[in-house]
Amino acid sequence: MAYVAPEPKIFACRQSEALAADIAKAFGAEMGNVSFSTYSDGEFQPSFEESIRGARIFIIGSTHPGSEHLMEMLLMLDAAKRASARHITAVMPYFGWARQDRKDKPRVPIAAKMVAKMLETAGATRIITMDLHADQIQGFFEKPVDHLFASTIFLPYLRSLGLDNLTIASPDMGGSKRAYAYSKYLNSDVVVCYKQRKQANVIEYMELIGDVNGKNVILVDDMVDTAGTLTKAADLMIERGAISVRAIATHALLSGNAYERIEKSALKELIITDSIPLQQKSEKIKVLSSSKLFADVMHRVHHNTSISSKFLM
Repeated sequence: MAYVAPEPKIFACRQSEALAADIAKAFGAEMGNVSFSTYSDGEFQPSFEESIRGARIFIIGSTHPGSEHLMEMLLMLDAAKRASARHITAVMPYFGWARQDRKDKPRVPIAAKMVAKMLETAGATRIITMDLHADQIQGFFEKPVDHLFASTIFLPYLRSLGLDNLTIASPDMGGSKRAYAYSKYLNSDVVVCYKQRKQANVIEYMELIGDVNGKNVILVDDMVDTAGTLTKAADLMIERGAISVRAIATHALLSGNAYERIEKSALKELIITDSIPLQQKSEKIKVLSSSKLFADVMHRVHHNTSISSKFLM
């Protein structure tokens, strides 16, 4: 009798339980049973409460700050490896620590490389993630990496807005490639913001390269942290004659005074995915679900079929 592979099982890290439930529903599977015990000092231990021997499992968890989210993913991977799971896929909608992808000054770590090695050592046999901060991070892994693009989520929404005189904008020089990719699909112009930082999260100077007068502008970025860059860029564009400014950002870290900055800024709307759960609601923030994208890719991975249609950029 031919061997029939068992159906995959889906488990969630605690920081991504809501998204994992949506992914499991879109996938057509029940969530796997995992429990956590916590010591009084904060140390925690995950435990799979069902057999996963010989199974393909997907562990869903973003690794946004704090560091316990990464630790939780690592412990889940190690537990799955020691429980003899056959294939262990770390589904990381947001791959944290990715901003440290190179040595930009002496005596600093390359955290993204270190995290990649930790995930592989812990037991991950495959990684599925979305909109890495830098494409080359895929090369830090020795295991397969499926790098999905949130453009497959954002583009239909942007088209539904029916905006005339559309211009795509990059909030910095490093994001110009992403902006040009969106402009190709939306048949629009592109402008770029040039900025100089005094230190991390602090902008000293910003200038606009291009014309936004009479335009509806869409700022494109992979993440929004303190929202300083996006809000400053939006205010600058309105000053230069833009009709409206919206922003799309895949990962909404939204730390510090980010929510207050967004509310007070000229941004008409900030469009994000649910890769990281929001800490508070805002009428200016529109959340688009990534659950169907991840569920579809997970289904294709399990059945060994192509996922190239999910790469628009």
